[in-house]
Amino acid sequence: MSLFSDLEQDKIAKAIADAENTTSGEIRIAIDKHCAGDPFERATEYFAQLDMDKTAQRNGVLIYLAHADHKFAIIGDSGINRVVPENFWETTKIAMSAHFAKGDLADGIIAGIALAGEKLALFFPPQKGDINELPNSIVFMDNQENK
Repeated sequence: MSLFSDLEQDKIAKAIADAENTTSGEIRIAIDKHCAGDPFERATEYFAQLDMDKTAQRNGVLIYLAHADHKFAIIGDSGINRVVPENFWETTKIAMSAHFAKGDLADGIIAGIALAGEKLALFFPPQKGDINELPNSIVFMDNQENK
């Protein structure tokens, strides 16, 4: 059975597009089945691997989920970290955790995307001529599509 249905994947991609319409920031979702170590460290590796550190304003956000191990992390690029408070992502993580606890992975990710977009819009409003610098589709990092 697939982790996300086609409809759920479409809803997640649409949530990213909607969030990015309110900000110059870029949001991506990376999924693994397992994460043996710290999910923040894994997210940091994937952040660079996915070229998220190459956005014009250094304002990319990666939401990483290792679904079988019930681990996730949110990581922002240096442009974000320079201007936001220390616990900036905490409310987003709490909202996502509430959905995950009920087994609603897609809804948890969509809630995280929406909150990330709202928060990014405060610090990184849309810019004239802003383009979508990164794809909006989910990235399955363990090379097994939609597990």
